[in-house]
Amino acid sequence: MKRILLLLISLLAVSSLLCSCSEPQPQTQAKSYYEYFDTVSAVFSYKGDDPTEFEENCAAVEEILKEYHRLLDIYYEYDGINNIKTINDNAGKEAVKVDKKIVEFLLYCKELYAITDGETNIAMGAVLTLWHDARETADTDPKAAVLPSAEELHSASEHTDIDNIIIDEEGSTVYLADPLMSIDVGAIGKGYAAEKAAQLLISRGVTSYVLNIGGNIRAIGAKPNGKGWETGITNPDKNSDQPFVCRVMVKDTSLVTSGDYERYFTVNGKNYHHIIDKDTNMPSEHFSSVSVFAADSGLADALSTALFCMSYEDGSALISRIGGIKAIWVSPDGSVKMTDGITFSE
Repeated sequence: MKRILLLLISLLAVSSLLCSCSEPQPQTQAKSYYEYFDTVSAVFSYKGDDPTEFEENCAAVEEILKEYHRLLDIYYEYDGINNIKTINDNAGKEAVKVDKKIVEFLLYCKELYAITDGETNIAMGAVLTLWHDARETADTDPKAAVLPSAEELHSASEHTDIDNIIIDEEGSTVYLADPLMSIDVGAIGKGYAAEKAAQLLISRGVTSYVLNIGGNIRAIGAKPNGKGWETGITNPDKNSDQPFVCRVMVKDTSLVTSGDYERYFTVNGKNYHHIIDKDTNMPSEHFSSVSVFAADSGLADALSTALFCMSYEDGSALISRIGGIKAIWVSPDGSVKMTDGITFSE
C-alpha cells in the first residue's frame, strides 16, 4: 500500500505535466487502474474521441494489462492459468504447458539477456527473492530489518543461469532445469505489457494517446497540434526543492526510469534499493536514476535496469551498439549525463 501511494503521487505529478498546455486542445480524457503489476496505471486520450470510443479503448488496454499481470505473476496463481509462478514451483520437476504468450515473452527476455551482455537476466530470481524478503520484513517491522548474508547471496547466485530455462516452442512448455532457480520478470514485465497495450491501441487506429503504467510512459503519436507531451525526470534527491532533474518532450516513444528512490529499506542508516547488480549481488551504486527513451517500452524497461547496473562508459557503448536509444544518467552526487537528441520542454 505504501508503494501504491508513492506511485500514485508520482503519477499525479507526471500526469499534471502531461495534461498541462498553454494552447487550446481537444478534451483530455483519463482513466486509472490500480489492480495490475502492483502499480497505478492510467490511459490518457488527447485526440478528442467520444466517450464511448475512449471507454472501448480503455477496456482493450485493461484486458491486456490484466492478462499479462496474471501470466507474468511470480507470487500468485490463477484458476485455469499456468503462469510464471507455476513454472517456478515446478523447477527441477517437470515442464509446464503455458500460453504461447509466455513462450514469446521468455524468448524475448533471452534476446534481451544477449543484447545487454547478461545485465538483464530474468533467471536472477533466487538472488532477488532474498532481497524482496528482506525488504518485506523491513516494511513490516523496520527495527527487524537485516540484509541477506553474503553466504546466502553467493549460494543463490549459483542458480541464475538463464540457459537452464528450457523452452519448447512447438510444445509451448517451459522447464527450469535447476531446482533451486526461479524466474523474476520485474525488470521487463511491466514495460512489455505496456508495449503490448500500445500496439493494440495502434491497431485500433488510435493516435494522440499516452499510457502511464506505474511511471513508465508510452506515447502513441503526438498531440493534435503535432507537438510532444511534456513530462519530468524525477529528481532522486528528496531533499532538493526541485522535483525534476529536467523536463522533456515525448512523442511516439517510450520513457522509462529506474531509480533508487522508491523501493528501498534502511539498515544501520543506509538505504538499500531493489535494483541488484549481478556482479556483486548487492544494490547497484553506479547511479541514482537512469532514464531511457526507446520506441519499444519493453526494451526501454529492460535497458533502464541494465544501464543502472553498468558504468556510464559501458552503458553508452551498449546503447550505441543497439542504436535509436537515448538516455539520461543521474549520479549519486547529482551530476547528470545524457545522450544527444533529447528534446526538452521550452
